[in-house]
Amino acid sequence: CVAALCGVPCQNGGSCIFPGRCSCPPGWMGRACQTDVDECAGQSHGCGQLCVNTAGSYHCTCRDGFSLAANDKACQPTVPAPEPETLSQAGPHSEMKEEMKNLRSRVEALEQKLQLVLAPFHNLMPSAPEDVGADPISRLSHSLQQLDRIDSLSEQISFLEERLETCKCLEKA
Repeated sequence: CVAALCGVPCQNGGSCIFPGRCSCPPGWMGRACQTDVDECAGQSHGCGQLCVNTAGSYHCTCRDGFSLAANDKACQPTVPAPEPETLSQAGPHSEMKEEMKNLRSRVEALEQKLQLVLAPFHNLMPSAPEDVGADPISRLSHSLQQLDRIDSLSEQISFLEERLETCKCLEKA
């Protein structure tokens, strides 16, 4: 007589607490406890790497190369990382040296190409290059500025020549 009656029976271990209302166990929700809670949707699951949702619950797993720790949440490497002393001195160190040699040779090749590109501009340089700067970029910039000035002066001379041609000089009688 005192027990609540639910029109739809409670599922997944739920119990009727009010007419048409069930009290659901952890991992389930809904009026009749019919809907699984996705514990992996939020961050509250506490898994170190991967979370797998199951009906009414979840469990943690790890990526390849890792295994589940004793707490069933954290992941630890399956193969312990080697100690720094055990690394072979010939391995990464020699690879790094080789990489540095390759990079150095590429830089030298680029510097040679830059010198070839800048060679025609050396004739345009002023007699005292120390005024311009030692690096090739400064010299190139200075050379281009000189070319701009020459071009501007040439345009001014052309303009003055045109004005002189149209100018009528008055002769004194």
